[in-house]
Amino acid sequence: MRIARFAAGDEVSYGLVGTARPGSTAGGGEVIAELAGHPFGGGSDGIRLTGTTYPLTEVRLLAPVLPSKVIGYEEAGPGPAGRAEDGLDERSVMYLKPSTAVCGPSDAIRYPAQAHRLEPEGKLAVIIGRLCRQVPPDQAAAVIFGYACALDVTAADVAARDGQWARAKGFDTFCPLGPWIETDALAGDVTLVTSVNGDVRRRAGIPRAAHGVAALVAAASSVMTLLPGDVLLARGADGALADLDPGDEVSVSIDAVGTLTNKVEKGD
Repeated sequence: MRIARFAAGDEVSYGLVGTARPGSTAGGGEVIAELAGHPFGGGSDGIRLTGTTYPLTEVRLLAPVLPSKVIGYEEAGPGPAGRAEDGLDERSVMYLKPSTAVCGPSDAIRYPAQAHRLEPEGKLAVIIGRLCRQVPPDQAAAVIFGYACALDVTAADVAARDGQWARAKGFDTFCPLGPWIETDALAGDVTLVTSVNGDVRRRAGIPRAAHGVAALVAAASSVMTLLPGDVLLARGADGALADLDPGDEVSVSIDAVGTLTNKVEKGD
């Protein structure tokens, strides 16, 4: 099931994304069926249809969640990586991106005047579905609402100057999410592709994706309480980094999830 947050005129709602029946006014194309409630609110209203349906091309898709925090892990530096008890590399360091870094599909990534080198990294976004803490890996599936595409943007030159990532990863629009939430569980390997202006810059098969996601949930929830709608960024792909320039278009595609596309614009 694919759940999107969208704007139709001045109204913002959640809806189910699917294909219209042949012969309908949507001509068999993709549509979004409006939900009556909030999917994170619990209860039957969270998935109750209102009966209103829009062609997907006639609405604006928004960031599928407004998280209280976005949590990611990166390797701290060079050297051999070992496996820690939580399933992550021993050199992995947790970082946070603020809620204000989140933007939606087709929103512009603003190139800040403070930075001179932006690096994009496509990642699998894990959406938390309920309040949780100290979740063991074998129970992680119970707290996961679904998955989305994410673009983790870093101002690499700022990170080098600061010696840490708070500013470098925290600029507004530095965490596009979307295009929707896929609620089906991951099965087996997952392929993630990051493209810039149509050229593939990173491609990876993420082996045993569900196992890696479970380790990520366990590690993050051992440090801080996770709230409904919070986002965990699963590790992306190895490969040559791509520097972004104003005017570039970046896409992140993940098997069985979808494709997220954003353009870079000069910011302030």
